[in-house]
Amino acid sequence: MRQVAIYGKGGIGKSTTTQNTVAALAEAGKQVMVVGCDPKADSTRMLLHGLCQKTVLDTLRDEGDDIDLEDILKAGYGKTRCVESGGPEPGVGCAGRGIITSINLLESLGAYTSDLDYVFYDVLGDVVCGGFAMPIREGKAKEIYIVASGELMALYAANNISKGIQKYAQSGTVRLGGIICNSRKVDGEGELLKAFAEELGSQLIHFVPRDNLVQRAEINKKTVIDFDPTAGQAEEYRTLARNIDGNDMFIIPKPMVQDRLEHLMMEHGIIEV
Repeated sequence: MRQVAIYGKGGIGKSTTTQNTVAALAEAGKQVMVVGCDPKADSTRMLLHGLCQKTVLDTLRDEGDDIDLEDILKAGYGKTRCVESGGPEPGVGCAGRGIITSINLLESLGAYTSDLDYVFYDVLGDVVCGGFAMPIREGKAKEIYIVASGELMALYAANNISKGIQKYAQSGTVRLGGIICNSRKVDGEGELLKAFAEELGSQLIHFVPRDNLVQRAEINKKTVIDFDPTAGQAEEYRTLARNIDGNDMFIIPKPMVQDRLEHLMMEHGIIEV
């Protein structure tokens, strides 16, 4: 069983990328569980065709500790297994605690079964606190993929996340599997992301082009593969899934200093001097 965490800047498209990749893996016959690690609880919506799944924390608050696995795990597209950790009310408490509580509960309820090929953790935003770093800090996720684009702040966040991976890799088994470009159609984006990944010592695992079909599928509460399996964008997600499935390059990243990151962007013509 491979345990994968997806990180990246807030709003970069982690949940969209994760769900479409998982749909492609499920279509290929893989058994996958998705654990949403975001208080918004939107990491499984398209796999569940829009079902507002009750989160682990809400279930615990409403029903106490005596709950069964089926209370928090729902079947989605392609027999995917979907869980949402949830979080506290806005402005109250630490959202990272929901991740810790959720994963511990899933383990105690026997969710990590031997037939699983993958567990995907869709993690909120940047690595800025121990709670959000929990999947890698506790060795739950062995391989990390960072979703980025050719925008400075997306790469800044990706570089910052690499610092977190580097820190926890020193004493554990977590490794960076690669960078996923979720394109924003900025100039030179593909070459920039390739250079950025190589600077870290890693690879660009796939460049996902921007396509309005993704939004249309989301409006219809489906992944692209579910909404239009013959579309070119569906094949892009299949390629991403195949690249992850066949990946054997896992490294401890070498994050850049800020000046080097900005210089890299200028080299590729993104920032005018």
